[in-house]
Amino acid sequence: MDKKPKKKKFEVLENEEIGDCLKRMRQEGYVPVRRMEEPVFQEVKQNGKKEVEHLRQRIIFEGELQ
Repeated sequence: MDKKPKKKKFEVLENEEIGDCLKRMRQEGYVPVRRMEEPVFQEVKQNGKKEVEHLRQRIIFEGELQ
């Protein structure tokens, strides 16, 4: 019998909605206990200078085994 980890992180994929990620968590037997967001940046060269621009927000849910 495979033993699942007590806690697991689930990332909301780029072409996925938050509800889809939560559904995926429930199918694996996890309940969301924490939501984390972190920015994703990209370096862009403009006029010979490197500039950092905000690309998107990365959403990660931490799930606990039921």
